[in-house]
Amino acid sequence: MSAGVRRSSRLRIGTTDAAAPCYGCGAPQKALFATCDKPQHEVPASGAANSYESDMLTRILPILGVTFIDILGFSILLPILPYFVKSFGASDIVVGALFSTFAACQFIAGPVWGNVSDRVGRKKVLIVSQIGASAGWFMLAFAHTIGAVFGARIIEGLSGGNISVTQAYIADLVEPAQRGRAFSYLGASFSAGIVFGPVLGGVLLERYGFSAPFLAAAALQVLTLGLTVFMLPESRTGGDSQAASLRQIWSSLTDPRIGPVLLQLWAFSLSLYAWFGVYALLLQAALGFTASQTSFFFAGFGALSVVIQVGPGPRLIERLRSRLSSTIGIAAALAAFALVPFIHTIASMLPTFTLFAFSMAVARPALASILTEHTPENQRGTILGVSSALDNLSGVVMPPVSTAVLGRYGAPWAGAVSAIFALLALLMGLNAQRKGMRTASEIAAP
Repeated sequence: MSAGVRRSSRLRIGTTDAAAPCYGCGAPQKALFATCDKPQHEVPASGAANSYESDMLTRILPILGVTFIDILGFSILLPILPYFVKSFGASDIVVGALFSTFAACQFIAGPVWGNVSDRVGRKKVLIVSQIGASAGWFMLAFAHTIGAVFGARIIEGLSGGNISVTQAYIADLVEPAQRGRAFSYLGASFSAGIVFGPVLGGVLLERYGFSAPFLAAAALQVLTLGLTVFMLPESRTGGDSQAASLRQIWSSLTDPRIGPVLLQLWAFSLSLYAWFGVYALLLQAALGFTASQTSFFFAGFGALSVVIQVGPGPRLIERLRSRLSSTIGIAAALAAFALVPFIHTIASMLPTFTLFAFSMAVARPALASILTEHTPENQRGTILGVSSALDNLSGVVMPPVSTAVLGRYGAPWAGAVSAIFALLALLMGLNAQRKGMRTASEIAAP
């Protein structure tokens, strides 16, 4: 057994061993907090835990820094874009259609770029994505028609793939036992960018108009490109392992350990993208927020998310394991959407956004950890690209639906569509949890 790790002793309950998942991968074991036979899944001893986490942070710190600057630029435009589109006299439906167009392009591009990253490495694909984003945001800054706005989003969407490739980069460098925490830190870098981006965007918008925030976002994307080219090491090369065939990829997608997780992630994504498409319009309709106020509020949401993602979020995932943690996170999202009809003041809005922040900090990292554990190493980019494509399919379908519901029925119904799909994802998670408990009981039986 390797130094600095230990196997937990078996806990006896009556005459039967307590069944529990492996510390590293969640596979059912006979002993509480036991691990399977994979040495990298052993439980770190208390004296080695801090060193283990420090080593993990050192390995992923460059990609976290690149991600922070990337999202800083992206979050400048995210709260502003719906107001920019409506400044042309467009309706709420057109706002939703713009989100859907971008997502449709990423739906096509995500699995392709993920597969390319499995073959040639993650860094090259990140560079292509950042070049496309820079071009798209510069185009937005000088767009004077709705057609030009759509063209800019199409270019950025087709060159996209950075989210799934970034997740694959993390999975390349981090062992299964620490992936939930690592994905939480990745989420924290996203949220930290969201803290400062909307504030910067709101200030620039108030002083200089719409072009200034878009130019700032483009400049930050160019900075991200430079950091990736000159400072980000490659996590994988094309020679690390043989590229997977289409048959192997299909076999993985239909694997009972992978397919249901992808479907649950998709159901949760349908819920999230319905919310992403409508939340800025909800703040305007229910509370009379302006574009700048929405940006500042988004920054506050990002700050809360960072606190959860670097604090209680990863600790919860490690303590309760990924499956139970994801169920709790999705349940929190469902509760958040159920409270939307009661939003009439800023105070009444806070429970919804607090629960939603908690959900994002726990559910997504936990589900990503489950997915990457069972994905073959030479297919991580591809499988995560498929997951990203399903995310983007959600982005195609859901914003027009949720914005249409808001436009027809008013602000109290803004969370209804999200609540339906969050409930579906929750039921899928509970079913998977029940199957896992049944399997664990069978293993524990004499």
